[in-house]
Amino acid sequence: MEAAMSAQVQNGRLAGKKALVTGASRGIGAAIAKRLAAEGADVVITYERSAEKAEAIAAEIRGLGRKGVAIQADAADPAATQAAVETTVAELGGLDILVNNAGIARGGLIGDMTLEDIRATLDVNLLSAIVASQAAAKHLPDGGRIISIGSCLGEQVGSAGIAVYSASKAALVGLTKGLARDLGPRRITVNVVQPGPVNTDMNPQDGDQAPAMLSGMAIKEYGQPDDIAGAVAWLASAEGRYVTGARITLDGGVNA
Repeated sequence: MEAAMSAQVQNGRLAGKKALVTGASRGIGAAIAKRLAAEGADVVITYERSAEKAEAIAAEIRGLGRKGVAIQADAADPAATQAAVETTVAELGGLDILVNNAGIARGGLIGDMTLEDIRATLDVNLLSAIVASQAAAKHLPDGGRIISIGSCLGEQVGSAGIAVYSASKAALVGLTKGLARDLGPRRITVNVVQPGPVNTDMNPQDGDQAPAMLSGMAIKEYGQPDDIAGAVAWLASAEGRYVTGARITLDGGVNA
């Protein structure tokens, strides 16, 4: 079993690549980090509070024979985000793939949301992706990758109480398209992956909100973190070289 996994890593689509995945101590981010490592990449992850969980993910990456490092960085702090990129370059000796995964969800009718919640949502979901992408662009080689994790709610808002969250994710689409133009001459691709309901501890498939979400889906089941990780790994690989400025939606038909 270990020999087979070692061969998979050595022959993976991302062998020799160096990646940074923000907000990856759990859920979708953790699945992405582990998938990139399984495909052959060395991976740095960031976390805000969950040091023990983050180190466990880094240990799993190292168990695959790759470099795995966990860095504490609050995505709402631009200086911390910039420092995380620089630390990644120092730890791994470069950077080929940036995955802007860090995100928060603070809901509420627009008249009820505090300015603090609005700013936090925009700072983590949008500003951090801008800052990380700007910092990473200085280090990415020609042919590098930037992949942001958006949401199907950035395209279609099916219920009240998520206006600011949806706005932050919709803005990622504009950022992605603009960066694709800015960085296209260097063959750096920039894309956004838009999940729908995914089974994580923040939105479990057996949670209180699940029946309402399932009712609006074409496929009546939640996605799994590995579904999102697979799409990210494909975009990060040579097979995704001709896709840029694109939205890839994995939502079970929420937006169908």
